[in-house]
Amino acid sequence: MKSLRKILSSKEFRGALIVLPSLIFCAWVVREAFRVDPKFEPTEAYTAKIDSAVQAAYAAENMLPDSLFEFDPNTVDYHTLLRLGFKRNEALGVIKYRTRGKRFEIKEDLASCYTVSEEMYRRLEPYIVIGEEFALRPFERRDYPTRTYDTTRRRSQFKRDTLPLTPFRLDTATVGYLSKIGFSARQAEVLVKYRDMRGGLRSIEELAECYVVSDEMIERLQPYLIFETKETEEPTAPTLVELNSADSTALVAIRGIGAKTAAAIIDYRRRLGGFYRVEQLSEVRGITEQNYERIVQQIWCDSCEIQKISVIFAPAEVLAEHPYLPPQTLRKLLKQRQLKGGWTTIEEMIDEKIFTVDEAARIAPYLRFDVQQPE
Repeated sequence: MKSLRKILSSKEFRGALIVLPSLIFCAWVVREAFRVDPKFEPTEAYTAKIDSAVQAAYAAENMLPDSLFEFDPNTVDYHTLLRLGFKRNEALGVIKYRTRGKRFEIKEDLASCYTVSEEMYRRLEPYIVIGEEFALRPFERRDYPTRTYDTTRRRSQFKRDTLPLTPFRLDTATVGYLSKIGFSARQAEVLVKYRDMRGGLRSIEELAECYVVSDEMIERLQPYLIFETKETEEPTAPTLVELNSADSTALVAIRGIGAKTAAAIIDYRRRLGGFYRVEQLSEVRGITEQNYERIVQQIWCDSCEIQKISVIFAPAEVLAEHPYLPPQTLRKLLKQRQLKGGWTTIEEMIDEKIFTVDEAARIAPYLRFDVQQPE
């Protein structure tokens, strides 16, 4: 102590005498507070006291159900929401929800507020009370004008005050008349537009294609519908075109023949010497099977117009141009003609194997067996 007095001044020494005992006392208090007796066993009273303290602290922070009370989310204020356990941002979210013009009509509307969690809603749901002025009212029954209702049809299809049905022409019926015989104004307008677009309705099947006309309506109107029927003239037999004498203008007039096809027909007819059968038209380039079936019904063939070739005296270049004399056959023909001098019948040419039977039958109408050279 004497050495301490030598170091410190009298004023500092007096201060140390005051502070030092206080520090010693605080150290003893801390030691006693944190000292745990290994033989200590908490009693029920001690445990209940601790639980009570913890529960009180939790209730102050989270508002346990024991402290909740009924409230109307449409009128509750900010501070009351805090007392109910809302955090500041959650309470502000409820207030902003109302300021947007929305209201809580049922309890579940509170859960639609984005700041209210599912857990919070479940905890508060028993205490939510919606005021009468805000609650969603049940549907009120009203006395509507009496209407006749057909139970076999949809609920939206009421029978209106209709005129008694009498036979009428659908092609001349107006929107007003259709509205008075069972159609709605919208249905009548659609039906009239559909009728005008088609140029009239001439059968019950055409009427059924209109989507606004139900099967029940067709069945109801069918006995009274009068359809306009056009008197059709008896079709006259089409004028057939003679294939060997027709020019390009006449050929183009035939359905299925264009300008290019007409030119191909005329060129093939010139090389061939004329058509002796209508079926030969299928050999012309550009005539498809589908077109042929259509064209053949509009033409006929005069075989007397065929130009025949003298098989004995015709020049080689004339024979070479014929479609039925391919180069190999033409070489045999010219060789045998030079050796033999000619033939009198097609059968002789078959015997000499210049033509097969089928080839001979095909080309025979175009060959002429002259004994003397024509002038």
